[in-house]
Amino acid sequence: NKGLEIIEARWLFDVDADLIDVVVHPESIVHSMVEYRDGSVISQMGTPDMKGPIAYALSWPERLDGGSPRLDLAEMGSLTFYNPDTDKFPALKLCYKALKIGGTAPCVLSAANELAVEAFLAGKIGFMMIATIVERVLSIHEAVEPKGIQQVLDADIWAREVSAKEIMKMEKEV
Repeated sequence: NKGLEIIEARWLFDVDADLIDVVVHPESIVHSMVEYRDGSVISQMGTPDMKGPIAYALSWPERLDGGSPRLDLAEMGSLTFYNPDTDKFPALKLCYKALKIGGTAPCVLSAANELAVEAFLAGKIGFMMIATIVERVLSIHEAVEPKGIQQVLDADIWAREVSAKEIMKMEKEV
């Protein structure tokens, strides 16, 4: 999920992927942080649920009352942050790689990830096989700079077909 958020942030904020960092934050209170040129950091914090962000998305540019419970930082205590272990979170590297490749690669990554996660949830593959499938599909994809939506849709369809084949191969390994 964090890897897909890297891709989203790159396009939503027109920021180079090299400027987007991920930190692990177990309390899930800080949802985003932006560091400015002067070194100051502004964060968006809230309770660890999606009610607030969903309410804001549905009511934008207004804000609804009571979307989420109030955040009590004094009750919460300290906040923890640490760098992700890319061996434990291999999909992060794959997302940065897809952005570096460009073109249809992020679309292929997303489609392969969706199918692999579905297969995991259905008990067909193990959790660590998700990243393996995404990596295999991404590695054989010949990315192109899409000229229109049809090329994006075609890349999505291709990735789903190849992912399904990879999942079938891996089902035998479970």
